[in-house]
Amino acid sequence: MRRMNSRQATKRIAILATLLFALSACSATQAAPTPTVVPATATPTLTPLPTFAPSTATPTLTPIACLAKPGRLEKSILESSNPPQEFIVYLPPCYAERTDKRYPVLYLLHGQTYTADQWIRLGAAKALDNLIMSGEATPFILVFPDDHYWYTPAGTTFGARLTGELIPFIDETYRSIPDPRYRAIGGLSRGAGWALNLGLTRPDLFSAIGLHSLAVFQRDASKVAGWIQSMPPTSRPSIFMDIGDNDQELASATQIESIFTQSDVSHEWHIYTGEHTEDYWSAHVKEYIRWYAEQWNNQ
Repeated sequence: MRRMNSRQATKRIAILATLLFALSACSATQAAPTPTVVPATATPTLTPLPTFAPSTATPTLTPIACLAKPGRLEKSILESSNPPQEFIVYLPPCYAERTDKRYPVLYLLHGQTYTADQWIRLGAAKALDNLIMSGEATPFILVFPDDHYWYTPAGTTFGARLTGELIPFIDETYRSIPDPRYRAIGGLSRGAGWALNLGLTRPDLFSAIGLHSLAVFQRDASKVAGWIQSMPPTSRPSIFMDIGDNDQELASATQIESIFTQSDVSHEWHIYTGEHTEDYWSAHVKEYIRWYAEQWNNQ
């Protein structure tokens, strides 16, 4: 038998190794899975991306949404009046959004030495906000006229400015209901004195009067019965009266209430614990606003 030298053996081993490697690679290629090819005509399904509104966009409030926000206060001045008549207007929730709606109006007059914001500080606007938002009250407008001229001759013409200039201006500028059935007037102390005077002499303007701690003008005390008698029964306003049991105006207010009773004028009369102070009025302001609201809730 012929023996191979070492060089020949090494060469043969290298050839065998090469053949084995080639066979192994071929086997691996055949075992690999065949990839799935998507036909060129297939249309991919796309998932749409969400659309985002620009950050500067202003959302449109629905009536339900705007009812969750309080009313708006606007301070203004009627320059055409002599002297200029300052006032603050409360516009109820959704006033700006419901441009087709018109509203009743309540004029609230402050007390002597105070200014137009007194009723606001006492909580009148907040009380109305709460009633409207809870659905207990039909929305209405509040007007707070200023009477800081009370100690000057111009103070005596406040009533004429209110009825002759401010009310027409409000009806022209805001979406009020220009009808006495949807207009009321009320006041504190001296403001109640004006409410008594204007409410009884101008039934063509007002259908409800609120007299809170009434301070009767001396010139008016003897005229109240005559005003009532000259008024057609169907034009007599609804009246709410209240006063503290330790109020210095209690005697004169009681006399006016007696005239209402003798004249068969329907009215509410309340004597509560308290004095002629803002503490007393703030304690009852919710009751006042609720009474005014009830005048229009069923209309």
